[in-house]
Parts: sequence; structure tokens; C-alpha cells
Amino acid sequence: MKKIGFIGLGNMGLPMSTGLIKAGYHIIGYDLNEEATLSLKKAGGEIVSSVAQVVKKSELILTSLPSVKAVEEVYLGEGGLINNANPGKPLVDTSTVSPELNVEISEVCKKRNLDFLAAPVSGGVIGAVNQTLTVMAGGPKQTYEQVLPVLQVVGENIFHVDEQIDSGTTVKLINNLLIGFYTAGVSEALQLANKKNLDLDELFAMLNVSYGQSRIYERNYKSFIAKDDYKPGFSLKLLRKDLEFAMELADDNQLDLPISKSLLALYQAVEQEGYGEQDMAVLYEQVKKQSNKKGAAQ
Repeated sequence: MKKIGFIGLGNMGLPMSTGLIKAGYHIIGYDLNEEATLSLKKAGGEIVSSVAQVVKKSELILTSLPSVKAVEEVYLGEGGLINNANPGKPLVDTSTVSPELNVEISEVCKKRNLDFLAAPVSGGVIGAVNQTLTVMAGGPKQTYEQVLPVLQVVGENIFHVDEQIDSGTTVKLINNLLIGFYTAGVSEALQLANKKNLDLDELFAMLNVSYGQSRIYERNYKSFIAKDDYKPGFSLKLLRKDLEFAMELADDNQLDLPISKSLLALYQAVEQEGYGEQDMAVLYEQVKKQSNKKGAAQ
């Protein structure tokens, strides 16, 4: 498979698709954002003007989309993939959506004799740029093995979780639930250091070789908090979205997770304060503001 369709050329999709171009694949790209399509064209990709044209020109199609609505439209819409694709052309969604939507798409694909994998990725924009993403695929093993060489270009750690279509998404939601906890923990812990006038760089150096170390602490502190720059790698609103999916998954399986519910409420409140478009590490700034107000009140 050398001709690959790529739908969704955003923060993740564009570096993933350009990485495939560098690896020698012919990429046929589609996105509603003209600037994104021009960037792919400059990198050597072919741009088309509809999902139907992507299907016509491609042997395999990957999607990387920002919302449930976008995934529904691209896969299930009248002009979408399923209505245009022929049997034998694999469809692989790297977006993070609800497990229910994975199942819905899979069932419709089965009726049309289409091969479908739900394969969300982790590693953020930097992982997409460096081609070091973790890929968590759920779906038929045969389809997974067919597209594996392509997945090995965009990622470094490739897993076939299970033949159950939503298994990869379940792993991704567990992963992002932990990310939510780590981000909140870092945001609150650093306020103790601020109150005691500790140097945050020196604190990081010490904790980075202690059990308090975590990849999220390193990411959030070194790339965002220390620079006081919250241009999004992974926006707070996207993390909130994934936490909501995780809580829906818990409810569907009759699990009561009170700490996780409180965590979700925290992110929802911070998004309502206007921080949703910024990187998730910006939670540190909101926690700092709230904790200082409490101290002033006392």
C-alpha cells in the first residue's frame, strides 16, 4: 500500500501525514482548513476536495479528527467514507471518540464488508512530529496486520489491544484519565513550593530523580509552566472531552468513580473560566490563582 488517504490535517494529522510522505508514501489529503491543506501540499502531498475523492485515489485511509461530530460526518455522513468506500479498503481512525461511536461505525462497516480499525494514538503533537506515537488499535487482527507497516511509520509503540473494536479506545481513555490526575497533581503540588519560595527548577531536578517523577510533570513543567507559555500541544478542552468519555464508560459499566468525577468537574470549571483553548498545563495557573485567593481571604 503506497497510496494513503489522510483525512484531518490538524495538529496531529498534519505531522503524521508528512511523516508518511518522508517515508515514501503518496498521501492524498483532505481537510476543511485551507491552510492545513496548503501545508501538506508544500510537504509533497496531493490535495483533493472531497472525501469521495480520497476514497477513489487511496488504497488505505487514515483519519485524525478533532470531535465526535467530525468523525460521525466523515464516516457516517451521506458523502462520507462508508458510503463511498469499496470492500477491501481498510479504514483506520486515530481519533479519540466514545467507545459507543467505535462500535456504531464498526457495525455499519461490517454491513458494507469494509475493514475498520479504531486506533487512537498517544504522545501529543511532539510525538506526531517525531513519529514516536503510541498506537492502541482495536479491531480485526487481519486488518491490523495489513496496515501495521503504515502504523509503524507514524508511531514507535504499536499495540493490537484486542479484536474488540473499542478496546484501543478504552486503553486511551484510561491513559488520559491518568493524565488528568497527573496534571492536577502537578498543578497543586507546585503551589506548596511557591508558598515556601522554593526554586521550581531545582525542585524539578530533585523530584525528577525521585518517586515523584512523571512524564506529565516533565512535560507540563519543562515545556509550558517554566516557559509561561501555554500554546496548546494538547488543549485543556480536549482532555476534558476525554475525561467525559471515561466517565461515560464507567457509568455504562456501572462503576462509581467519585475521585474521577471530581476531577472531571475541576476541568469543566476551568474550561468555563476561559482556559479551554490553552494547553492542559494551564491548569497550574488557575490553581495558583484560586489557592492565592484562598490565602488572601484568610
